[in-house]
Amino acid sequence: MRATQLIMGAGLLALAIAPAACRKTPPADPIPEHETFRLASTVLGEERVVNVHLPPAYAERPEQAFPILYMPDGGVGEDFPHIVNTLAALEAAGEVVPLIVVGIENTQRRRDMTGPTEVAKDREIAPVVGGSAAFRTFIRDELMPEIERRYRGNGESGIVGESAAGLFIMETFFLEPALFDTYIALSPSLWWNDHALVRGAAESLRTNELPEITLFLSAADETDIFPHTDALAGILEAEAPVGLTWTYLPRRDLQHNTIYRAVSGLAFRQVFAAE
Repeated sequence: MRATQLIMGAGLLALAIAPAACRKTPPADPIPEHETFRLASTVLGEERVVNVHLPPAYAERPEQAFPILYMPDGGVGEDFPHIVNTLAALEAAGEVVPLIVVGIENTQRRRDMTGPTEVAKDREIAPVVGGSAAFRTFIRDELMPEIERRYRGNGESGIVGESAAGLFIMETFFLEPALFDTYIALSPSLWWNDHALVRGAAESLRTNELPEITLFLSAADETDIFPHTDALAGILEAEAPVGLTWTYLPRRDLQHNTIYRAVSGLAFRQVFAAE
């Protein structure tokens, strides 16, 4: 696979922006059909709510297994509805493959999405931060086996998220890249810990063996984020290994509160494209 860099042009710009993307307050999303279960986590020491959407093809093709898309911020009052509804429309149009979507509802979001930090100001954002390693262990050792036990996964998995969830996704990409096949990080909070992930990216890419995985990275007009995503794109251009297929989509026309809705569909069309 070849490393790639995508710079947004006018044609793609028109495709990427939906009317809802320009609103300051996101519209209410219909809650899609889904199943909910609770999973007691030994790692986190708490019970977690998990929402699962099965595509129509799941019931129509009982012999078939499907890729699984995991998402932090996955509560029905969080990003689960709009991500599932976006995918459902794309699946119905034949633009993406059917996916099982697994939404992980938050308890202490800033604890779970952040790694350790040496910056005192970072530690002021929540009573507890730096719990990303435990959250990743929960996903790997407790949630994924339970999902595979309950549903027909085909062994392929991805993860999508924005802001702090995007930070968690990028941290996982660098620290445990084999955990997912596809990473979608929109406006990740790479400023965390004095942008340590970006500062260590070149060495990580040079020294760590990456499996064949896909990364889709985008950022809006956020002065504390896009300089770091720009820098990371430059590092990927120079250091990305052969097994990594990557896209960087800068979107200065968007804001932090509009990028998820504006870009997620475009990302899905690219990384989960139907044949």
